[in-house]
Amino acid sequence: MTDQIKNDNARSKAEQLPLAFSHQSASGRDDLLVSDSLKAAVSLVDEWPNWPSPVVVLAGPPGSGKSHLANIWKNISSAQDIHPQAGAGAARLAETGPVLFEDADRRGFDDTELFHVINSVRQHGTTLLMTSRQWPAAWPVTLPDLRSRLKAVTVVETGEPDEGLLAQVLVKLFADRQLYMDDKLIGYIVNRMERSLDTAQTIVDRIDRLALSRGTRITRPLAAEVLNAMGEGTRGSGLEVD
Repeated sequence: MTDQIKNDNARSKAEQLPLAFSHQSASGRDDLLVSDSLKAAVSLVDEWPNWPSPVVVLAGPPGSGKSHLANIWKNISSAQDIHPQAGAGAARLAETGPVLFEDADRRGFDDTELFHVINSVRQHGTTLLMTSRQWPAAWPVTLPDLRSRLKAVTVVETGEPDEGLLAQVLVKLFADRQLYMDDKLIGYIVNRMERSLDTAQTIVDRIDRLALSRGTRITRPLAAEVLNAMGEGTRGSGLEVD
C-alpha cells in the first residue's frame, strides 16, 4: 500500500471521528433570541395560560422557530403530545391538561378526532397549541363542524428570520460548542444561507464536524466548502434560483 493510499484512508477514518463528540446546546426560554418576526409568538408563549382563546396555532415557514417555541411552551405547561387520529385517545388527553399537536398540516389528522379534541379543551378549560406551515383555512378539512371550530382559533404567525436574527443564532450555536467566530465569518455565512433556523443548526454542526475531523481552525474556505456541499454557496452571490 502506498503512502498516498495510507494517507487517504487515514483521512477518511478521521473524518468519521467527530460523530462521537457531543455538545450541550442551550435551548430554554432564557436562551431564545427574539426578532420582530417572533415577538407576537413569544408573547403568546409568555402569557400562557392567559390566552385570547384556548386553541392557538403557530403558523409559519420551515425553520421560523415554531418547534422551538412549541417545545418551550411544552416545558412551561407540561403539555402532552397528541396526534388526533381515530382511536388514538387524543380527546381524552385533552380533558386532563394542555396538549400539543405539531406539524398539523403535514402529519394530517382525523377530522372528527380533532373536532373532539377542540371540544374537550373548551369544555374542560385546558389549552391546545398546534404548529403548521399553513394557516388552518388551508388545511384539507371536510367536516363542516371542524371547519367552524378552526375559524375561532387564534393564529399567530412566525415569520421568516431576518439576517440580524440569523447572525445572532449562528453566534449562539457556535458558542454552545465553545467556538467563537468573528463577525466577518458570521456575515459570510448569513449572506449565503437559507433564511431558516433549522438550516443554521445544520450548518454549524457540519462546519464543526469537518473542522474537528481535519484538526483545523474554522475558516472561510472551510465554511464555503460546507455551504457549497449543502447547495447554499450561491445564495447572496447573484446566482440564486427560485
